[in-house]
Amino acid sequence: MGKRIIIDPITRIEGHLRIEVEIENGRVKDAWTSGTMFRGIEMMLKGRDPQDAHQFVQRSCGVCTYIHALSSVRAVEDACKIEIPENARIIRNLLHGAQYQHDHIVHFYHLHALDWVDIVNGLTADPVKTAKLSENVSGRPQSSDYFREVQAKLKTFVNSGQLGPFNNAYWGHPAYKLSPEANLMASSHYLEALKLQAKAARMHAIFGGKNPHPQSLVVGGVTCVGDLTPDRIDEFTGIWKETKAFVDEVYIPDILAVASFNKDWASIGGNNKTYLAYGDFPQQGINEDLLLPGGVLRGDLNPIPFDTNRITEDVTRAWYEPGEAKHPYEGETKPIKGEVTYNTEDKYSWIKAPRYAGESAEVGPLARNLVAYTSGHKEIKKLVDHVLKTLDVGVDALFSTLGRTAARGIETVVVGNAMGGWIDTLKANIVAGDKKTYQPWTMPDQARGYGLNDVPRGALGHWINIKGGKIENYQYVVPSTWNFGPSDDKNQKGPVENSLIGTPIANPKQPLEILRTVHSYDPCIACAIHVIDPHTNETYKVRVI
Repeated sequence: MGKRIIIDPITRIEGHLRIEVEIENGRVKDAWTSGTMFRGIEMMLKGRDPQDAHQFVQRSCGVCTYIHALSSVRAVEDACKIEIPENARIIRNLLHGAQYQHDHIVHFYHLHALDWVDIVNGLTADPVKTAKLSENVSGRPQSSDYFREVQAKLKTFVNSGQLGPFNNAYWGHPAYKLSPEANLMASSHYLEALKLQAKAARMHAIFGGKNPHPQSLVVGGVTCVGDLTPDRIDEFTGIWKETKAFVDEVYIPDILAVASFNKDWASIGGNNKTYLAYGDFPQQGINEDLLLPGGVLRGDLNPIPFDTNRITEDVTRAWYEPGEAKHPYEGETKPIKGEVTYNTEDKYSWIKAPRYAGESAEVGPLARNLVAYTSGHKEIKKLVDHVLKTLDVGVDALFSTLGRTAARGIETVVVGNAMGGWIDTLKANIVAGDKKTYQPWTMPDQARGYGLNDVPRGALGHWINIKGGKIENYQYVVPSTWNFGPSDDKNQKGPVENSLIGTPIANPKQPLEILRTVHSYDPCIACAIHVIDPHTNETYKVRVI
């Protein structure tokens, strides 16, 4: 048996996550992911009015608020056979697009970049050389004086004995490959992105009323007709343009710069055979002509349509009462009674194990990119091919931690580009006198429906059963359930567990490599980490930012 280490909790994520791995000969031999917090919102919904469900479910998380509400209203609309007006579809797409723009920027710079960027090493950089590097790789070059000022700010932290938000990390770890100048450039963009993300969040407030937990989304459409004025649309457009410029001029060049120094990670962090995407951003109707197509890849590069009837959730290794794997319509959320014991040979997570046709399936940006790329999506294929050519790597590089990180940036570009067309269509509708954003409807006595949504972290689905006009049963399967679920009754591991196997570990006391792959999935399941050597019972208290 190899050495086991535990990272609990994983930080720079939303929620509470524990990762345990077994290391043998310097690589991960086995892995277990454990969600260590129970919420049970599905249990709260029974007996409530279906049109109130979205107000509850969006409070599952302080990050993914809008997208849970969107899946929920789509589920009720599916059950009640409601067709929303075109303007409602457009505004929902814009709000969803704003989520992508904001979420992916925050993920790369504030949650994931510090797995690749050594802040302290950037303090030794030459600001003049950094300015030249920025001019070569970025569409937004900065002067040497600018980088000198950033460097001075970071040195202030160091000279005071504190690194502030950059404290307690693995600075100097051998896995960091960027040059001092590249580290300083990326550090400056981290600070820029802090300011931008606050501004980007305002897009949700303009048409949604506020952020987090936008209030304009309702079953039947949206209620922000009073905000469809030239001034409000122009305000939204201005923030979208500024955010899009940062994506094109800074975010994408930074991904390519980081990847160029870490090409070995184009063969680490894959291992999954099935990829699932629901697709999203309908260009017309309820679920038609999706900007990001849906489908399933199962061991090859030939996507097939997905079938929601083939989705089940297994609870064999989760802290729920024993039972068969069930479809979400029949799903149950019954925590086990008594003491909860963590045991990797038995039950070890609050997360269930979703399966598609009985198989573990990865969801998220990589799955969406793969489905779109293999389906012949022109824009995504062009961008993916450009990235592969720039890095001089083959298609196999997509199936990796690096591929997953690049995929997130690629789709940010695609969604950002599409938002301009939606804004133009909305303006044209208003000029033509069409301001309808809501369709009246009637609650049926009995019905059931589901709402699918492909969100920044992956495939999200809500299922609702209505009886007597009230919620009889409600289940939702979120992206991090798909990705971070435990093993099932067949000992089939979840996607993240699979991806960690084979990862090289330079220093078990500083498991930076594990964080790279885990963070590439953008966990939404914050900060002391305990790394434990079971052979010596030595406990290393490590704090990871």
